[in-house]
Amino acid sequence: MLSVDGNKNTAVTGLQDPNKHTLQAIVTGASVIAVKYRDGVMMIADTMASYGNLQRYKNVKRIHSFGKDTVIGFSGEISDMQSINETLGSLYQEDLDQNDGFVKGPTEVFNYLRTIMYNRRGKGNPLWNQILVAGFRDGKSFLGYVDLIGTSFEENFVATGFGAYLGIPLIRERWHQDMDEGEARALLEDCVRVCYYRDCKAFNKVILSKATADGTLISDEPYEVQVDWETANFALRHPVVSDSSSW
Repeated sequence: MLSVDGNKNTAVTGLQDPNKHTLQAIVTGASVIAVKYRDGVMMIADTMASYGNLQRYKNVKRIHSFGKDTVIGFSGEISDMQSINETLGSLYQEDLDQNDGFVKGPTEVFNYLRTIMYNRRGKGNPLWNQILVAGFRDGKSFLGYVDLIGTSFEENFVATGFGAYLGIPLIRERWHQDMDEGEARALLEDCVRVCYYRDCKAFNKVILSKATADGTLISDEPYEVQVDWETANFALRHPVVSDSSSW
């Protein structure tokens, strides 16, 4: 039955629209890359949120903190990231309300997110994100990965999105367990630089964070990773001309 305005009148029919799930990500963030180093864990992500292939929002923060020793980086759907952040905010407030001095650390947050992501996947209503959880507690650094179907693991270095294809080869070549903070930052910035060259959804304005024995630190303002397009200009100045006579 239709109401006066032509819409279904669910009050009259007693029927309701079926549950509607997100079928694909709409506004998305690109790669997040993180590495362990001598003093803790460092993570980097750009500030771009793309609407399809349109670079729509250029100042989106995709690295957030939980407590004083955990940082969380998100790739994928921005609205789902916001939903997860609200859930984690409630979880953190519950810890504070207990007033017993305990706040969940990176391992607990990682396992909590793994359960949420797998549960939503099982219902056919996934949260369209890849998430990195990094932290430092009890003298040990932690770095874990979890995605929209509940796949999860811990590793010394991890990347999401195209960073898994473009950044990880660089990290495998240069990473070592005793690298200092400067080496870790230079390595992550090189990975972002390569992603910016190769991934149309990447950006060279980034947020950098770290988790050490002194706590977590996330850069207040994004900064730009320097890039050099001279190679591309050279290619444009010297186009390759095919010899049609050889066809």
